[in-house]
Amino acid sequence: MAHPRMYSDADPLLQRLRTLCLAFPEATEKEAFGRPTFRCGKIFAYYGQGQSGRPRETSIQVLPEADEREALLADPRFYVPSYIGPYGWVGLDLSLAPPDWQEIAELLDSSYRRIAPARCVAALDRDGSPADRDS
Repeated sequence: MAHPRMYSDADPLLQRLRTLCLAFPEATEKEAFGRPTFRCGKIFAYYGQGQSGRPRETSIQVLPEADEREALLADPRFYVPSYIGPYGWVGLDLSLAPPDWQEIAELLDSSYRRIAPARCVAALDRDGSPADRDS
């Protein structure tokens, strides 16, 4: 049985995130478990994944480098999301402060580089990352 859709395409935060994510080489969007995911073969970002008993509908989940994770989690805007948190993912709750889109672009870049095939990372290095552009 399919999960019900748990987001709106009219959400301005999702629209901005979508623009950033789809600017990465070969990035696609696919709905999974009722939420948007952004992929390059594997998922590099989720939108709206919360915690058990605490939905965080306006949030972004990324897979940072292991040495960055602890520092991110020291910031109260970040949290360990349910299900994917034990695999190194962190969530950024966009409702706690105005989104810093440059910071988000850099987090997406780091997450993308962890999962993307070498040819896509090479294209990113050659052509520039969305994190290098004005967000």
